[in-house]
Amino acid sequence: MPNQSFINSYHFGHIEIDGKAYDSDVIVLPASVIANWWRKEGHLLHSEDLTDIFEQSPRTLVIGQGAQGCMKIASETIKALEKAGIKTIINRTDQAVKMYNDLATTGDSVAAALHLTC
Repeated sequence: MPNQSFINSYHFGHIEIDGKAYDSDVIVLPASVIANWWRKEGHLLHSEDLTDIFEQSPRTLVIGQGAQGCMKIASETIKALEKAGIKTIINRTDQAVKMYNDLATTGDSVAAALHLTC
């Protein structure tokens, strides 16, 4: 299994992963980071926004809804993740980062989809 990425820091609009800075939403996969992650609808997460997650099929997906939790998750997205056998944890991005890092240190397969602003 590839090494998990580590999130060094997060603050509104900015995240550092494995020492590299990003200023737009990201998907963190077990072996890579997808920068400039865009969604079909900015503040509503659809299952098609998570194609890379479904392809990688991590055991757990941590979703960061933004600093104030503005990004919502469509019910069909939750159902699709459940059907794929991917456990989902949803929280504000600051808490999601902490949860992701905690899970990543266990050696389990974990991914994150992180909205960095609002």
